[in-house]
Amino acid sequence: MKLSYFPGCTLKNHAKNFEDSALCALKTLDVTVQELERWNCCGTVFSLTTDDLIHHIAPVRNLIRTKQQGSDKLMTLCAMCFNTLKRSNERVKANQEDLDIINDFMYREEIKYEGDVEVLHLLEILKNDIKFETLAQKVSKPLKDLKVASYYGCYLVRPEEIAFDDAENPVIMDELMEVLGATAIDFPFKVECCGAYQTVDKPGVVADRTNQILTSAKKQGAELVVVSCPLCAFNLDHRQKETVAKFPEFKSMPVMYFTQLLAIALGCPEESLRLDLHYIDPKPILQEKGFI
Repeated sequence: MKLSYFPGCTLKNHAKNFEDSALCALKTLDVTVQELERWNCCGTVFSLTTDDLIHHIAPVRNLIRTKQQGSDKLMTLCAMCFNTLKRSNERVKANQEDLDIINDFMYREEIKYEGDVEVLHLLEILKNDIKFETLAQKVSKPLKDLKVASYYGCYLVRPEEIAFDDAENPVIMDELMEVLGATAIDFPFKVECCGAYQTVDKPGVVADRTNQILTSAKKQGAELVVVSCPLCAFNLDHRQKETVAKFPEFKSMPVMYFTQLLAIALGCPEESLRLDLHYIDPKPILQEKGFI
């Protein structure tokens, strides 16, 4: 299998643990990943203003790059990139006038986008294309006795028209954790917002959310939380410093990307996990379980 891949900005710096672990896991699964040439930032968030077409230029240009690369499918890892790219794609597919205006705005040497690229998240590729049954046969280091809570946040499952799982009770990451040999822990805050960009000027708001989300997961028996969004990872991991300061009774918990546990289960080397990028070190629990 060969996949065109849009990394996005954060996966090239602060979230290298996300990208490196994913690429190692996919290589182990015999998937060839071809990063888009000349990709640009997706725009980070989808514009909700109906007459604001300029903010759809960036995501559509990446879809053009996909076609130039000879592909009609584009894989994403970051939940925010997935959400932005797919929602812009769905908008122009449903509105020919918008698509014509955007195409006319592009450089003359650009090909015209016809709305014929499918934006996919790695999770749905693992489930629907690679198949969880096949993936289970590739697991060389089952994550036995590890209790994992999957945190979905906002962008994977909202709005419903672009979601690949139930908006209120998603289970795809839980299913993946079970395939990898871990115990999936359900908890009531798995689709609550982490505070998102409030982290910039209102870290206290994020500390409130981090306390609620992680404390809820811990109460249900989770030993760590997995995510698919670099902003969620920052708020739930790095903002634990502010959380402890605001809530002295708060108990810290490791937060990892789902791809890191996938990489461990598939036998990828520890270097691909980039554990040095975490605020709360996952090494103690991973070493305790004998995974590294």
